Amino acid sequence: MRLALLAVAALILASVPWLWTVFSANGHVYDEADAPAADVVIVLGTEVATDGQPSPRLAGRLQTAAALVDGGRARVILLSGDGGGVSGDEPAAMASYLSGTLGIDPRRIVADPAGLDTYDSCARARDVYGITRALIVTQSWHLPRAVTLCRHLGVDADGVTARCTDCPTSLIAEKTVRDYLASGKAAWDAVRRRPPAVDSPPDPAVSNALRDG
Repeated sequence: MRLALLAVAALILASVPWLWTVFSANGHVYDEADAPAADVVIVLGTEVATDGQPSPRLAGRLQTAAALVDGGRARVILLSGDGGGVSGDEPAAMASYLSGTLGIDPRRIVADPAGLDTYDSCARARDVYGITRALIVTQSWHLPRAVTLCRHLGVDADGVTARCTDCPTSLIAEKTVRDYLASGKAAWDAVRRRPPAVDSPPDPAVSNALRDG
């Protein structure tokens, strides 16, 4: 009995960071159809396919962001990802897909190639691009962590669940477990206010896009 109680206590303790993300994001996560409005929508990057096109998950995020712009609920899209990732340049592939396949005006697109992880994407959105209010688009398993980190860092963020029509149940389960584990690092980064991996000066690209759009 004592060992069982210790195991339960350890599980609860290990789950605290994940519970923090879930409860902090409560009330700030929406389906695409119910999304609120914001000037900027941030799309978080993920791997690019071998042919240089967005992977199905990334394409789903971009399709959702494009729908928000087309529906008048956002004006500018900030693409935040790893410009030197193992699978390729995420923001470049995202921008090409948005403007080419989805028909989004390139003047509404800003790429941040130094959004190396979720924390960095949120911190750079605030510090480099001057964003204080935004929608964040990613898949359901990732959204609570993304929303919580951005809000913790001072961005008034609401999450919008990205499309994932080709996501099998096994992938969703795998990514949910991965995000559960990643919440520990997210909490530690938030507590110590870690600076982003790439230090960049302020960039007016988003404000310019809002002005010109």
